[in-house]
Amino acid sequence: MYRPPAFREDRPDVLRAAILAHPLATLVTAGDRGIVANVIPFSLAATARGDVLRAHLARANEQVADLRAGASALVLFQGPQAYVSPSWYASKRVHAKVVPTWNYVIVQARGTARMIDDPAWLLEQIANLTTAAEEDQLEPWTVADAPDDFIRGQLKGIVGVEITVDRLEGKWKVSQNRSREDRISVADGLRAAGNHQVADLIPHD
Repeated sequence: MYRPPAFREDRPDVLRAAILAHPLATLVTAGDRGIVANVIPFSLAATARGDVLRAHLARANEQVADLRAGASALVLFQGPQAYVSPSWYASKRVHAKVVPTWNYVIVQARGTARMIDDPAWLLEQIANLTTAAEEDQLEPWTVADAPDDFIRGQLKGIVGVEITVDRLEGKWKVSQNRSREDRISVADGLRAAGNHQVADLIPHD
């Protein structure tokens, strides 16, 4: 991933927090079927082997064969993003030498996948993923809310994937390369457009 120094983010705690906040990711592999990509939610766990990403795929998914064959995996987590209009820059009023851009947060994880068919592992992965996703609900749903025979039937149609992360890197492109005046004016423009998440990421110092 192209990462100019101003946009590099390598702090493990920051990268992990972004993954946990935005668990829906794109899983990319290259195998006999060429490049294949699927969007699936991941859970993140710290183990003795390091960071591990866990998810599940439909058994009928063509990507399963590539993963079983040992294809390397690239997982892309997309955080907050927003278009930045050149009209927001304070410097536009001074010299007009500004162009449109996009602010965004992205985390890339790379590793080799291990495929898992164990129903107990799959049940735990789904339970952990669901618990995290349901924590803000007034009446959180749990796997135990569904009939056991129904859940057992659902588990037969999926396969687990566990990726031990070999490399984790992030890119926070949030106007760090602009002057303080431009950063403030861009943040103001983003908030006026309703993009508070991206605006709050822009450093003012």
